[in-house]
Amino acid sequence: MKHILSIGILCLLAACSPKENQKIFVYEGNPLVRNNFTADPAALVHGDRLYLYVGHDEYYAGQDTASGGREFNITEWLCYSTTDMKNWTEHGAVLSPADFKWAVGEAWASQVIERDGKFYYYTTVQAGEPCVGKAIGVAVSDSPTGPFTDAIGRPLVTDDMTSNGARGWWNDIDPTVLVEEDGQAWLCWGNGTCFLARLKPNMTELDGDIAVVDLPEYVEGPWLHVRNGIYYLTYASMGEGRENIAYATASGMEGPWTYRGELTGMAENSFTIHPAIVEFKGKWYLFYHNAALTLDGRAGAIGRRSVCVDELHYNEDGTMQYVEQTKGN
Repeated sequence: MKHILSIGILCLLAACSPKENQKIFVYEGNPLVRNNFTADPAALVHGDRLYLYVGHDEYYAGQDTASGGREFNITEWLCYSTTDMKNWTEHGAVLSPADFKWAVGEAWASQVIERDGKFYYYTTVQAGEPCVGKAIGVAVSDSPTGPFTDAIGRPLVTDDMTSNGARGWWNDIDPTVLVEEDGQAWLCWGNGTCFLARLKPNMTELDGDIAVVDLPEYVEGPWLHVRNGIYYLTYASMGEGRENIAYATASGMEGPWTYRGELTGMAENSFTIHPAIVEFKGKWYLFYHNAALTLDGRAGAIGRRSVCVDELHYNEDGTMQYVEQTKGN
């Protein structure tokens, strides 16, 4: 009997222990992640744990002279998690553009949400023929750390479904998803134009027409959340030559949306910035990225960014207080 108990305890410990590819690190101030260049944060709370999904910015020869979007080199999405915002577990790569057979590379911003025990990974990839251009794909898993697999075998949103506008072939990027209390799910995305559409309960099909949300100085990177009956649409807006974070509020997803001003200033050393907002254990947090990290002798740059986090506070009227971006040790 003792031997059986000992074996059982050992098996339990093995199951609870981190996987071999998992590393533990302690948050020491911003940037949060310091062993990789990371960008476009997305946060998910599930159970007692907060999961952080990021694009892995990777250096390549010629990156510093590239332009037109080629400065960015994200070939996988990484996941980190925490139970206390101090000690973090690195789960490694959980999804890659190669997991979508219809994709031809280039991973951009994403978000993971949970519904009915399934985890849906909405992300930006470059589509091949016949849907050339940036597209939104969706992958699914039974676990927040994957493995994630292509949910429908084709893009969820393609360039021919939206008006090209000023940005043309890369309008359809940066998906964010919100599931309301009544179960209605919404998808919001876009560069240059902010698009909004309902999702069917299966989370893999649009339900109805695609609408356009008119927001001042909207650029990209929308994020949806709800607090005390107020709907928030936070996004990267154009500041004085670089992006900052602004937001609008509404009483429901169909608007009207009221512009509330800037939430942050511009990110250090970075043209882009990307918000993610989440409540975790009674506190609200804003995740974003800058380009303040130097790693392996290479300084941060437009395509070598670093994810950060700061607490977020609300006024009595529901507006969000301006967030000063902090620096660590």
